[in-house]
Amino acid sequence: MNVLSCSINTLKGLYDISAVEVGQHFYWQIGGFQVHGQVLITSWVVIAILLGSATIAVRNPQTIPTGGQNFFEYVLEFIRDVSKTQIGEEYGPWVPFIGTMFLFIFVSNWSGALLPWKIIQLPHGELAAPTNDINTTVALALLTSVAYFYAGLTKKGLSYFGKYIQPTPILLPINILEDFTKPLSLSFRLFGNILADELVVVVLVSLVPSVVPIPVMFLGLFTSGIQALIFATLAAAYIGESMEGHH
Repeated sequence: MNVLSCSINTLKGLYDISAVEVGQHFYWQIGGFQVHGQVLITSWVVIAILLGSATIAVRNPQTIPTGGQNFFEYVLEFIRDVSKTQIGEEYGPWVPFIGTMFLFIFVSNWSGALLPWKIIQLPHGELAAPTNDINTTVALALLTSVAYFYAGLTKKGLSYFGKYIQPTPILLPINILEDFTKPLSLSFRLFGNILADELVVVVLVSLVPSVVPIPVMFLGLFTSGIQALIFATLAAAYIGESMEGHH
């Protein structure tokens, strides 16, 4: 009962996280739900950038790739390597999922540093990177949780749940709690790093001349890329772990 109560409280905590606000927000009413409009707007921009870039790069594929096709094939090979390293020989079906996670987070993070969102005026709030909102990072983390549960159940069936009593039934409470802390750590790590980076740049720009914060902005670009890689690598590792067993 204590484990069940703790798990329910953890889920409730994830739901409460969606109410966290940093700054002002532009809300839309969709049915009976209130959503962050600026997150949807910037997410659509990121998706459009990804789809547009991929379409332009591969609209006329060549046997010997050049230019944009060569770049996208390099990115695909990189994602395949990450997936194979973390998941194993059965990585193939999961490359699209891991690749989507990596590219969406990467472009979202970089959009916060490179695109002049602030010059676009909204009735309330302001535009920022999608990953600068806790709702986005929690959604990505929960998708990862669904993915590794699906991977484990597809591979092992109901015997997948045997991992909770491995290596000893005494660890049952900890093993159950682990599945609730994974999305928490994924979402807060990504949200906290991107938010902190944008806040540091804003503060420096307001305090010192424009040229001084440029090194910090370049450092932010590097950090943003690393955060996308960490999220994708951990997502692949969780999927691989659920397919291979507890270790």
